[in-house]
Amino acid sequence: MKKLPKIKTILYATDLGAHMRPVFRFAVTLAEQHGAKILVLHVCEPLSGTGQAIVDAYLSAKKREEMQRDGMRKILDRMRERITEFYEEELGEHPDDSDLVSDILVHSGRPGDEIPVLAQRCKADVILMGSCSHGLLGRGLLGSTAVRVVQTSRVPVLVVPNCRD
Repeated sequence: MKKLPKIKTILYATDLGAHMRPVFRFAVTLAEQHGAKILVLHVCEPLSGTGQAIVDAYLSAKKREEMQRDGMRKILDRMRERITEFYEEELGEHPDDSDLVSDILVHSGRPGDEIPVLAQRCKADVILMGSCSHGLLGRGLLGSTAVRVVQTSRVPVLVVPNCRD
């Protein structure tokens, strides 16, 4: 009987939503159990065509680049803040766990398309993400990003429930 592959790298994909804690907690537990590292990933949705046209009409290319850089920096800072808060509140008694996160990545694109590509590029052994959808059909359904990632990924995907009533 063949053994399952060893989990060394967990790609934790987050939308930075209010309910990220249960998913991140699961990533930390999985990393502890397997001696793995966590790569935290947030993919920013691009502007719609209309939104991009408005931005292009009013801002120079230099100003657009500057705004994009600043926006990405703010997202990265916010991710570090949230992870630090989590460590302080939930892992305070386990200071050795604070090095489980090896890197924080922010990319632009459609999350359902980018997450599988980045997982392969980072040589992740598993993608871990939340399941909640807050779309028109309401709660209880797998979110469209999670569905897309599960359908297209060549890396195993672990989907953790993170909806709250």
